[in-house]
Amino acid sequence: MTTPRDDVWSRIRTEVATDVQAEPALASFLHTTVLSHTRLEDALSFILASKLGSENITSLSLRELIGRAFDDDRSIGIAVREDLRAVLSRDPATRGYSQPLLYFKGFHALQAYRVAHYYWVHERPALALYLQSRISEVFAVDIHPGARIGKGIMFDHATSVVIGETAVVEDDFSMLHEVTLGGTGKVGGDRHPKIGRGVMIGAGAKVLGNIRVGEGARIGAGSVVLEDVPPYTTVAGVPARPIAYPGHALPALDGEDLDQLSEP
Repeated sequence: MTTPRDDVWSRIRTEVATDVQAEPALASFLHTTVLSHTRLEDALSFILASKLGSENITSLSLRELIGRAFDDDRSIGIAVREDLRAVLSRDPATRGYSQPLLYFKGFHALQAYRVAHYYWVHERPALALYLQSRISEVFAVDIHPGARIGKGIMFDHATSVVIGETAVVEDDFSMLHEVTLGGTGKVGGDRHPKIGRGVMIGAGAKVLGNIRVGEGARIGAGSVVLEDVPPYTTVAGVPARPIAYPGHALPALDGEDLDQLSEP
């Protein structure tokens, strides 16, 4: 039985080998993080464990835990690859798959969340919450492990992102830094937003409460959203109000528009 070709991993290795030749000072780092591994999952587990390890859980122990999640739930690996494709296709500053894998903390925080979520749904909440805490400390991204996030996700910059326990984010979602998908503080239970496929959220926006943001919607930078957003609608302001209907059905896929969303 032959192993299926992993085009994303093959391209990463090619990119990194080129970087080794171009920048010898990084040769040891690039060999250790990428070229010494046989799978994308192995390289990613090494990278995440190196960043999240501490006196409480060493990098070696953490790498074993991350690897166990990757091996047991193959859907994580699928999501990792779709997230890499999302960053490359939507972020004009990205030149290859190896850049987010090695250097983008939004990508790192998202993949570490996927591990925390795995342990959350496998009834190891203490470990999941510990990972959430470390992710917040290291990457300044606070995602509750109970949240449900799809694939093809791009967190651009990602600093100060907050996503609550009962939030749901569907596939092909993009957002910038300082976005909150949170509760209003007035209710318990199912209290966080549900974000449809292809939604794009600008920097600093706050989406609060158990509300629905419909497929293909856009939320302007700095907006505060307290009510449902219809599909394929652009909202902005405080509180957010509809201002336009985008021509593209899934605006999250148009990375060049991320910095154009702002309050009118």
